[in-house]
Amino acid sequence: MTGPRESVAAAIRRALLTPEPKAKLFAAREVARRWRLGRLAWRFDVAMPESPAWPAEPELLPPHRMPKRGKGGSERGRIALWHALAHIEFVAIDLALDMAGRFGGEMGRGFVDDFLSVAADEAMHFALLDRKLRRLGSAYGKLPAHDGLWQAAHETRHDVRARLAVVPMVLEARGLDVTPTTRDRVRAHGDEDGARILQRILDDEIRHVRFGTKHFVARCETDGVNPPECWKNLVKTHFRGALKPPFNDSARSAAGLSREFYGGVASGANARLPHNS
Repeated sequence: MTGPRESVAAAIRRALLTPEPKAKLFAAREVARRWRLGRLAWRFDVAMPESPAWPAEPELLPPHRMPKRGKGGSERGRIALWHALAHIEFVAIDLALDMAGRFGGEMGRGFVDDFLSVAADEAMHFALLDRKLRRLGSAYGKLPAHDGLWQAAHETRHDVRARLAVVPMVLEARGLDVTPTTRDRVRAHGDEDGARILQRILDDEIRHVRFGTKHFVARCETDGVNPPECWKNLVKTHFRGALKPPFNDSARSAAGLSREFYGGVASGANARLPHNS
């Protein structure tokens, strides 16, 4: 009986370099499935790309050029909301794949297990959101999207602690804060199907933040550094944004992200972390 031929790194790289959205989500799910079934070799013999392949549409714009969504109850506002969420989940597929492929060799099999399962979840989330858009008469790519979502990955490509600190423990944790409000607003407009999608995403994102926090803390302990202090220093250096309350303390706690990490960082509504230029 012969062993698996393709390396896990090569399979991940191929998924990252798949531009078409539906093909990418299938590629991500297939990598996760093959890994789970033991059909990929534990080898990191190819490098991850500097950036993933994305489709020609949507047009990517800086935040200040993004059009206003309009009121949430209007058709235009609903489509803009679901499109923005779909883009976040589309980029999240690549964030999870890159995490596993770039750092898996140094972090171990459990790390790859966790982040390939995250990639499969994000692919499922994207499929749900794209289907939602199609029911509204639109589709992913029909509107412009935020161009900065890969920036955090690029800037932390040489440091697994920095990547974990910023992507799961800041960006995804922010989703834990804002998704319940969005879910409730969608439900108030009579969209129970949309509310169910957002609840599913919220439930999964708690697990994703838990994975990030678990591996961050373990790496800090291996390196002999204090996890909350290390996190604060890395976020100051690598996160170009604000940490704004209110925080969803219960969801963050369920994800293992205690107030010991973020409680003293943002003391007011406009608190901003310093960062290196």
